[in-house]
Amino acid sequence: MSPGLSPSVVVAIGVPHRRRLREVYRSAGWPCRDSIEIELVAAGLLERERGPLGHETLRVSDAGVAVLAETLVKNRARRDGHEMLVERVAREMTRAGRLAWRGLALRARVGDAWAMAMPDVFSVRHTTVEDYLEPVVHEVKFHRSDLLADLRRSNKREAYLQIGGECWYVLREGIAEASEIPSECGVLVATGERLEVARPAPRRPFRLPFGTWMALARATPIEGWRLDDSQGSLGGERAPPGSAAP
Repeated sequence: MSPGLSPSVVVAIGVPHRRRLREVYRSAGWPCRDSIEIELVAAGLLERERGPLGHETLRVSDAGVAVLAETLVKNRARRDGHEMLVERVAREMTRAGRLAWRGLALRARVGDAWAMAMPDVFSVRHTTVEDYLEPVVHEVKFHRSDLLADLRRSNKREAYLQIGGECWYVLREGIAEASEIPSECGVLVATGERLEVARPAPRRPFRLPFGTWMALARATPIEGWRLDDSQGSLGGERAPPGSAAP
């Protein structure tokens, strides 16, 4: 704790405080002199230092480093659960005869502006017929707080609807009811080893725009299909959605 501060000061450390700690740790420590900084100094997580020329800078104290380490562990645990569920969804898409991508960044027209859509899983049917592609977006939510934050971002959801004929929310069991999800999206619930349909997604006629084609051409789908496994069915009749594609 910096000299002169009362040890009785109690500060509730929230996300903005942890973010500022990380920024100071990564930077030269120039002060912002705002309320967040005051609280971090008062809590002993930041310390003020004065250089030989009289300039005041900040450094993260040992207690602040401990808070950063704790935050790192918690964030890693959140990411691990989310990433495991994303992987499950992607694998389910490949087992259904689809090509699936993770981590795509696709341009989408939202109102009068362009936005970047980054779905957790984007997939199309493995087919040679453009009209049968049926592009689908899956957005995975493992924590309720992440879901609620996402639902407040209507532009993000609209961007997803602009890059796929169906948009699904995939929810870890227990974090929300299907009724909480906007009606333009379907709902899948991860229960044990299964992904159960809580509400089907409305299906809209959709053709991939040229920009999306180019993004897919630059990206690599996840492993899960083999060209020689599907050659026999090329040019055949259209299969039902979710089954092996023609």
